[in-house]
Amino acid sequence: QVQLVESGGGLVQAGGSLRLSCAASGNIFSINAMGWYRQAPGKQRELVAAITSGGRTNYADSVKGRFTISRDNAKNTVYLQMNSLKPEDTAVYYCNADLQITAIPRGYEYWGQGTQVTVSS
Repeated sequence: QVQLVESGGGLVQAGGSLRLSCAASGNIFSINAMGWYRQAPGKQRELVAAITSGGRTNYADSVKGRFTISRDNAKNTVYLQMNSLKPEDTAVYYCNADLQITAIPRGYEYWGQGTQVTVSS
């Protein structure tokens, strides 16, 4: 079994910062990409940022220049540093990982339980 455990959400004023963490544990052979998605009430889940095992990153246009994704491969952990937060960043943030559970090169997708981020104006 594989688990993704998120932490770091909360309530912050506009302009503030938060740092999300997501640790993957369990029967993991290797992790390909990890990322963060978010879902606001009444909206579809959207990609916020992603990072490959080699460190290549991808960001949603709405967060470029404000959010930074990073990962610690030794700890199977991904981070999302969120600065200059805006009320429109309010959402449940979900960790996502594409990983292998055996030496067979087949990827499986896993999700965390989600952590609430609320930005007040």
